[in-house]
Amino acid sequence: MSAFLQRLRRARAASSPLPPASSASHPATLVVLVSLWLASVCNLPLWRAVAALPGTEGLRGWGFALAFMVLVAAGNAAVIGLLAWGRALKPVLGVMLLAGAAGVYFMWSYGIVIDTTMLVNVLQTDPREAVDLLNWRMAAALLLLAAPPLVWLLRRPVRRLGWWRQLWHGVLLILAAVLVGVGSLLLVFQDFAATMRNHTQLRYLINPLNSLYAVADLTTRPLRMDTRTLAPLGRDAQLGTSYATQAQPPLLVLVVGETARAANFTLNGYERPTTPLLSARQDLANAPDAWACGTSTAASLPCMFSHLGRAEFGKRKTDAEGLLDVLQHAGLGVVWIDNQSGCKGVCDRVTEIGTARLADAQLCPGGDCQDTIMLRDLDAHIAALPPERRARGVVVVLHQMGSHGPAYAKRSLPAHKRFTPECQTNALQQCSREQVVNAYDNSIVATDFFLNATIEWLQARAHQAQTALLYVSDHGESLGENNLYLHGLPYAIAPDVQKHVPWIAWLSPALQARSGVTTACLQREWAHQRLSHDNYFHSVLGLLDVHTSVYQDSLDAFAPCR
Repeated sequence: MSAFLQRLRRARAASSPLPPASSASHPATLVVLVSLWLASVCNLPLWRAVAALPGTEGLRGWGFALAFMVLVAAGNAAVIGLLAWGRALKPVLGVMLLAGAAGVYFMWSYGIVIDTTMLVNVLQTDPREAVDLLNWRMAAALLLLAAPPLVWLLRRPVRRLGWWRQLWHGVLLILAAVLVGVGSLLLVFQDFAATMRNHTQLRYLINPLNSLYAVADLTTRPLRMDTRTLAPLGRDAQLGTSYATQAQPPLLVLVVGETARAANFTLNGYERPTTPLLSARQDLANAPDAWACGTSTAASLPCMFSHLGRAEFGKRKTDAEGLLDVLQHAGLGVVWIDNQSGCKGVCDRVTEIGTARLADAQLCPGGDCQDTIMLRDLDAHIAALPPERRARGVVVVLHQMGSHGPAYAKRSLPAHKRFTPECQTNALQQCSREQVVNAYDNSIVATDFFLNATIEWLQARAHQAQTALLYVSDHGESLGENNLYLHGLPYAIAPDVQKHVPWIAWLSPALQARSGVTTACLQREWAHQRLSHDNYFHSVLGLLDVHTSVYQDSLDAFAPCR
C-alpha cells in the first residue's frame, strides 16, 4: 500500500508540475514592475500637466520629468512594500492597478484631481449618480489600462519566502525605494520645489498615491476630529417680537441649487436667455457676486448650513448642529425635500422627504425626476408638521437635482431645451464644447422654470402665510475650460466657475412689511456687495427674526436693508 501511495503522489506531481524556483518571480520584482507601470502609464494626466508647464522644454525638462517619474515609482514601491506581505501581495497589487486605471480615466477625461473631498464625493454617490458616470469609454479605458497587467500578475508565479526572509527583503525593498526616491529628488530639487510651490495641483495628480492619501486622511480623521460628538448650537434661540403680533406665520422656502454657476445666469449678465422667467420679474433681488464655501456638495452643504464660515469650518475639531437645528430650537417647523443624493447630514434631525421613489411619467422620465416634482404634495408635507410649529412659521428646504452632471441633458424636459444641439452622452469628451454648454444651459432654463413655479406657488398662498424664497447654489461647474469638467477641485486651485454661484431672493409684500427689508433696497445693496456661503446661516436667521447668541449681524445679507 505504501509503495502504491508513493507512485500515486509521483504521478500527480508529474501531471501538475510546480514551476521551478528559477522561473518564479521574487515579490520585490512584482512590486517594482507594477510600480513602474503605475508611474508611467497610470500617470498620463500628471505627465500631460508636467509637459504643459513653462520651461520644461529641452534636456533639462526631460531630465526633470524622468527624475519625477522615478520619484513617483519609488513612492509607489515604498507604499506597496508596506502593504503587500505574503498572501496579500497579489491582492494589494491588483487593487493598486485597478485604482490606478480608474484614477487615470477620470483625471484624463474630466480634468479632475483626487483628494479627500473627491473621495467623500465618491463614497456618497448614490446609484443614480453612479449610472451617469458609466459609459463604454470608461469600460474600454479600464480594460486597456488594468487588464494586461492584471492578467500578467495573476499568471505570474511568486517565489515563496520564509517569514524572516520576507521581512528582511521587504525592509530592503522599502529602504531601496526611499533611497532611490531621495536620490532622484536631490537631482532636480530646485526645479521640483519651485514647481510644487507654484503648481500645487500636481500633487493631486500623482496616481494612485493621491487615492491612498485620501483614504488615509479620511480614515484617520477621527483621530484629529471628534466625529462621535455633535455639539449643541443655538439652544437659546427665540422668536423675535414680530411673532407676538403676527397675523400670518412666515413661510420661507430655501432652494439649495445644484451645480449652478453664476456665469450662466442671464440675471448676472450672461448673453444667452437662460433665465427668461426670472429676468422678466421685477420683484427679485439678485446678488451677482456670491461665492461657495466648497466645490462639491459634500463640502459645501454642511459648510453653508454651519455658523462657522469656510475658514473656521475646515479647522473645526467637532461637528455641531446647524441652521435647521437652530430654527427648530426656536420653535419653527422645518421640512427638507430632497431631489438629490441626500443632505450630507444637514437635515438629520428634521423631517426629510425624498423623491427617489416617486413615479411620474411626465416629471420623472427615465427615473430621474425634474425638480418641479418637489412642489407636488408640498402642502401635505407642511400639513404633516406639528400644528404648534406650523402656527409659528415654516421653513421648507428644496434640494435640487439642478444641473448635476455629467448627464446634463437629463436635467431638462423637451420644453426647456432652448439651445441645440446638446450633448446627449455622459462622456462629455465626445461632444463639442458648444454641445456641452447647450445641455448645461438647458438645465439652467429648467431651474429658471422651477424657481418661477415655486414663487408662484408661494404667491398662491399669500392668504395663509407671509412668504419668501431664497435660492443659493452649493457650487459651480467647469464646462471644458482648460480641459476641466465637472467640479470638486481643491478650493485653492479650483477655477472661479466652480466657486461663483447664483444668489437670488424673492420676498412677498407681506414679508417685506414684517421684516422691514424691501426688495428695492436689496437690489441696490446686493448689486455691489460680495456675498458667500458664510452669510447664509446668519441671513436666514435675520430674515426670520430668530434671536440667538450665535447670530452675527455683520454676516446677515439682509441687515443693511432692515
